[in-house]
Amino acid sequence: QNMLEELLIHKPDDPIEFMINHLKQNNDDAPKICILGPPASGKTTVAMWLSKHFDAIRVSQETLLFNETLALTEEAKAHKEKNQKIPNALWANLIQERLSNVDCIKQGWILEGFPENQEQAWMLQSLGIFPRHVVMLYASDTVLIERNSGKRLDPLTQEVYHTTFDWPSDPLVQERLVKPEDLSEQEVSKKLLEYHRNFPEVFQIYQKVLKSINADQPSVDVLSQVLTYVQTRHRSAAPFTPRIIFCGPPGSGKSLQAALIAQKYGVVNICCGQLLKEAVADNTNLGELIKPYIDNGWPVPDNLVLELLTQRLSSLECLTDGWVLSGFPRDIEQAEKLQKSQINPNR
Repeated sequence: QNMLEELLIHKPDDPIEFMINHLKQNNDDAPKICILGPPASGKTTVAMWLSKHFDAIRVSQETLLFNETLALTEEAKAHKEKNQKIPNALWANLIQERLSNVDCIKQGWILEGFPENQEQAWMLQSLGIFPRHVVMLYASDTVLIERNSGKRLDPLTQEVYHTTFDWPSDPLVQERLVKPEDLSEQEVSKKLLEYHRNFPEVFQIYQKVLKSINADQPSVDVLSQVLTYVQTRHRSAAPFTPRIIFCGPPGSGKSLQAALIAQKYGVVNICCGQLLKEAVADNTNLGELIKPYIDNGWPVPDNLVLELLTQRLSSLECLTDGWVLSGFPRDIEQAEKLQKSQINPNR
């Protein structure tokens, strides 16, 4: 899916060569995550933790300006030194340049605090930057303003601490903590007002891949909820053929649920026990081999069951409409044999 998106965005002259290069260079499982939220909501803490957890590259406005040697860094720094606002286009191009580096492609990236408004989000999209997951942290303004007053920064590691909620145990770290410069209550209130003005438009753009998480709870809970979300895979809108297996103990209702699913979605219902009886009744070659086991109440050998299942699941009806299977496998050994027979369910 990611490769198809890249094809549509870049429209290469040689699509085959483009796809080959994409497969060689890209890691489609690498994280592509945006962490957004108002000031003091914990974006840096979450981004740094995810970066360590996934061994991904954390990208923020601070890292782009002070930790990178990119072609556009000096231009952005010049705006900063003159106390001028850095243009949205410059930020977007700077981010594109950083995310195009090999480490971001291979390891993935965590983009912190960007985009901040609709224009920036559109610019990222026009440059082919589409996050797979967007986390939107939120909390009440009173909580954020109170949090902000206790915020402290480690200039060595860039990690963020708090005088009340997250104070470091290491005395050396405590000594070097500093209070960020632009943290007056008036400044934070101004930033919050701007955030609330821009938030709905950004939410609208990313709503299909966005999850809002309450930042006003213990950091362990916030990080747990963020991790759970960013590890999910979004459902593709592309059509697919269902291949479903129902497992469970005797009497759990596997056959009934399989029949209901088959009826609702128009897929082929295959009950393993019924399939064996039908093979015997039809006097097929496999049926003749299975018959003595059925007549004597013995378990049918796995190799015969698998051969029968392979034949049935390879039929045109099953390949076209999909299937739902119940009654097999019953244990790990049978599941492994099923996998070796190239029968791979997608649900």
